[in-house]
Amino acid sequence: MELEITASQTIDFAPDEIAEIAQNVRTILTTPVFSVPLDREFGVDLSLLDSPMPVTKARLTAKIVAAIQKYEPRAQVLEVTYTGDAFEGRLIPSVKVRINGVI
Repeated sequence: MELEITASQTIDFAPDEIAEIAQNVRTILTTPVFSVPLDREFGVDLSLLDSPMPVTKARLTAKIVAAIQKYEPRAQVLEVTYTGDAFEGRLIPSVKVRINGVI
């Protein structure tokens, strides 16, 4: 099963397994590294956001894939795309994942 996950979706407090995996990926996307007291590596490193846009997209994609592989191994990243405007200075990641073990 494949899902498209963005940071703009809501929290479900009683998710089924698929919704839980999607919610975990969304949490990884929206959590800056060093912001979780007991796991400073959790999340995505946002320190590179002041780099030029092509460099930022490439590095951020690598960090998103690595973070999802580490913290949500049930999801396999297929594609990372971005919305937003370079002139606005906004990059909004959208991650397409395949849920492992689910047909």
